[in-house]
Order: sequence, then C-alpha cells, then structure tokens
Amino acid sequence: MGNESLKLLLDTHVWIWAFEGNDSLGVRCGRFLRDKSSERWVSPVSTLEIARLVERGHLELACPISEWVARSMVALQMRTIFIDHAIAMEAYGLSRGFHGDPADRMLVATARLHDCHLVTADRRILACQEVRSLSAEK
Repeated sequence: MGNESLKLLLDTHVWIWAFEGNDSLGVRCGRFLRDKSSERWVSPVSTLEIARLVERGHLELACPISEWVARSMVALQMRTIFIDHAIAMEAYGLSRGFHGDPADRMLVATARLHDCHLVTADRRILACQEVRSLSAEK
C-alpha cells in the first residue's frame, strides 16, 4: 500500500483501541488511521458488540455508551456504514468454514460490499482471502 487513499472499516476492537489509546494498536495502523486522506468507517454491528461488552462487564467506558460513540466518531473522524439486506445475505455467502461469529461475518461482508480494507487484529480475518484487510497489531 503506497500513498493511495484507503477506505478503512474498523473492527470493533480497533475502534476501541484507537479511541482509548491502547498499546496494542500498531504504529503502521495508527499512521493509516491518522492519514487525512483515508476514509474511516464503523458499523452499527460494532456498536452492538461494544454495548454487549459493557453490559456483561467486560468493558468499562468512562461515560455512557451513547456519549462514547458520539465522542469517538468525532475524535477519529469516522462515519457510519449502515447495514442493509445485501450485507446480511453476503455475511452467509462467505466460505462455510470462514468464521462462526455473526458479527465478524457482518463486518467482512460490509467491507467486501463497500470496497473497504477491514482493519483488525483477528487472525482468521487477516488470513481470509475473501476480504482486503489491514493488520492493526504492532
């Protein structure tokens, strides 16, 4: 990847890492996320996953989730890619053995149909030939 503008869809954990300043986020990935020419997108699927993590006590946010989402969207200059029927169908049109997690399938389908690089640390997604991905790790 050279200096071309990238359309990036952030996986849920990358969204959290990028806004919370987590050390797990790699330098290269951070450069792509800060690059003004890159488009940064998130899916409501990730909001669902974050809400689930908060509800189950696996993630603690400094403010209510609605405020966290709004603040992070502004701070990271992100936009929302909305889910539609085509994405829902594409999620289970992927290879049978790809991934069992419905949220990950939805994110991969979204990236495919919207021509995005999926930014993730998920090894199964990074190894998948069905979607363009970018490693979030160091």
